[in-house]
Amino acid sequence: YEISAGLEFRRVLFRSVEVVQIKFDENMISFQQILNHFWKCHDPTQLNRQGLDVGRQYRSAIFYYSKEQHNDAMESKEQTQITFQRAIVTEIMPAQEFYLAEDYHQLYFFKRA
Repeated sequence: YEISAGLEFRRVLFRSVEVVQIKFDENMISFQQILNHFWKCHDPTQLNRQGLDVGRQYRSAIFYYSKEQHNDAMESKEQTQITFQRAIVTEIMPAQEFYLAEDYHQLYFFKRA
């Protein structure tokens, strides 16, 4: 589904990692703003889980498309670490091919509201 500020979110299975692909217009929102939200919307200190969901596919990860995004993600992780007592375990890796998940995964929270 589409969100304001030019963001498009899709739940997918990406090399055994459930992720959201975000397509955005840098004139409307910056990569740094997206990273700031990313750190706030989940617990990046949980290894291979988020809440009650447990498994390697639930690990925290950022996939980047450019050297600049890589540097921004690394710097953001270092700055965010200051606010946590436990180590941030978020992986930062180059993006690879994106596979859209099956229909029953799409709009998961919306369908269960």
